[in-house]
Amino acid sequence: MEMSFERGDEIGRETRQLPAGYYKKILLLLLHSNSENLFVPIRTMQYLAVVDREEIVFVDGQGPRLIELAWCDFHAGEREDLHAPVLYTCIYYREKGRQEMFRLQGEFLKALELVEGRQPKAVSTTVTPIVPHDD
Repeated sequence: MEMSFERGDEIGRETRQLPAGYYKKILLLLLHSNSENLFVPIRTMQYLAVVDREEIVFVDGQGPRLIELAWCDFHAGEREDLHAPVLYTCIYYREKGRQEMFRLQGEFLKALELVEGRQPKAVSTTVTPIVPHDD
């Protein structure tokens, strides 16, 4: 399935922080998705987050396929502690994205929890050979 989104002109940007545990969760979910993208529906806001190796873009699921805002330039390697938050750049393309950012980060993190809960769990199995009896 191919989806395309339109990125408008940048109207602002700021540096923000993402908790380390969620950054790790994003990377692991993307790795386990067996795809170049991870789609995370944020049902409480009718948004769709599209995650790839470079950025996370947020699209209003109710309107046209316009990117409201994007998170990029993650600086995970610059931390001295793996538990420290990861700095990233938030780029706004639409005013609505700027207005929704505060709520969006929290709801996105909740949506990640739901996606993670739906991932198949690794199960350890043992196969016991059946030895036929000679009757």
